[in-house]
Amino acid sequence: MSIVCSHLSFSWPDDTPVFQDLSFTVPAGRTGLVAPNGAGKSTLLRLIAGELAPTAGTITVDGVAGYLPQELPFTADLTVAEVLGVAPVLAALHAVEAGDASEEHFTTIGSDWDVEERTRAQLDRLGLGDVELTRRIGTLSGGQVVSLGLAGRLLARPDVLLLDEPTNNLDLEARHRLYDVLEDWSGCLLLVSHDRALLDRVDRIAELDRGDVRFFGGGFTAYTEAVTAEQEVAERNLRNAEQEVKREKREMQQARERAARRASTAARNLKDAGLPKILATARQRRAQESAGKADGTHAARVDAARTRLDEASQALRDEQKIALELPETRVPAGRTVFAGEGLQVRGLFAGGGIDLSIRGPERIALTGPNGVGKSTLLRVVDGELRPDAGTTSRADGRIAYLSQRLDLLPPDRTVAESLAAAAPTMPPSRRMHLLARFLFRGDRVHLPIRALSGGERLRATLACVLFAEPAPQLLLLDEPTNNLDLVSVGQLESALTAYEGAFVVVSHDERFLAAIGVDRWLRLDGGTLREVGPPDAR
Repeated sequence: MSIVCSHLSFSWPDDTPVFQDLSFTVPAGRTGLVAPNGAGKSTLLRLIAGELAPTAGTITVDGVAGYLPQELPFTADLTVAEVLGVAPVLAALHAVEAGDASEEHFTTIGSDWDVEERTRAQLDRLGLGDVELTRRIGTLSGGQVVSLGLAGRLLARPDVLLLDEPTNNLDLEARHRLYDVLEDWSGCLLLVSHDRALLDRVDRIAELDRGDVRFFGGGFTAYTEAVTAEQEVAERNLRNAEQEVKREKREMQQARERAARRASTAARNLKDAGLPKILATARQRRAQESAGKADGTHAARVDAARTRLDEASQALRDEQKIALELPETRVPAGRTVFAGEGLQVRGLFAGGGIDLSIRGPERIALTGPNGVGKSTLLRVVDGELRPDAGTTSRADGRIAYLSQRLDLLPPDRTVAESLAAAAPTMPPSRRMHLLARFLFRGDRVHLPIRALSGGERLRATLACVLFAEPAPQLLLLDEPTNNLDLVSVGQLESALTAYEGAFVVVSHDERFLAAIGVDRWLRLDGGTLREVGPPDAR
């Protein structure tokens, strides 16, 4: 069981290249594929699954492949059994049980007499034990549909399993069930994910970078340690190469100055010696040739040093980190920025409603299963949604709400125009300097928001939110790491670490919540909101 890609190339119909002459082998076991957004991870999975045809090269899959894409192509009126691919066999089984002994039913069933038991067992493992096989998937949550799609792939018993962001839309409990299922996987698994907890459970990491795939043994933590060690060596090599170029340039200049002095002295000596003109000319020519050879030798050394500098620069990754100071967002300890009592919205919150107070620079994680009203509660805190019952009060400071869709900025406005609208009194030169710190340089500041990638849109939104006038004292973030690559998640973590106000974040990413220093954990479940400890303390 393996995947072999040999001299693989692929371009889109408009001739935009994605891969050129890519060769690698994915062995049996669990492999996590990582790369920045836009590098072609999903495209590579679609090529291996046979949904796309390579422009050149070959892909060989040893065994039957099962593929779970990010966007599942299910229509709402399909039943659970139809999505799982077991509906025909179940229908044949029920017909036989009812006394219909037609040969076509036995042909449909084949050896799958236990299909219903296997199906129920697989659904139980993924937390769907109470979902009826006749239920329409339009009535399921997004997370349930993802789990259902995975169950269908596993029931087909593939040798090679391809998963594209399988934890998207899954709540914390569903994620851990997925981890357990994949822990037992014995075939060849290739998964694309930004879930660091999941990536730490694989056998190896495959990194797609600059047109090549490299493999690192161990999970994501081991991979980051290896990359960090590589970068430390690369930084030393870069510093050494820079010094070498300076030294060779200095020595070449010194050699030229010495040659010029020798030539001047030799010319005077020849004149004083009274040699015949033909001899004097010959000596002068030999001296010039000798100086030219020496200069050429030094120039070659400078070129060689520059080549080594280029190689050292290429080995050094552009980490693209954001370093910020945000004192304007500071909130005094103990100040109440939001208070809500008896909040009820569309029957989501039970009994007499829920109470929530946010004080000072609290860092709150709002957790709970999908569909219990976490996003709704954020909208109530923001003031976008009025509760059906209960009271709310807010401090004078500004509240900023970042939805999952990152749709805060007008799509046709440029990055520079967006920041100018958010911070109109900020001098233009400071705005350009600030955007550079958010990694928008040169022409990138004049791109419209609609043309940005997910990571770029996040950085633009953060710049406009964190440096708005007035600065926000309460941030509300709804699944902010969804669809972000690992570099963008790190940038978000840096920005939130520098933020000095209060925030409430809805996220199922435990690594992310730990990195941003959450100090208060709330769980919304069954219509009630209660204080809980961090995951490790529960």
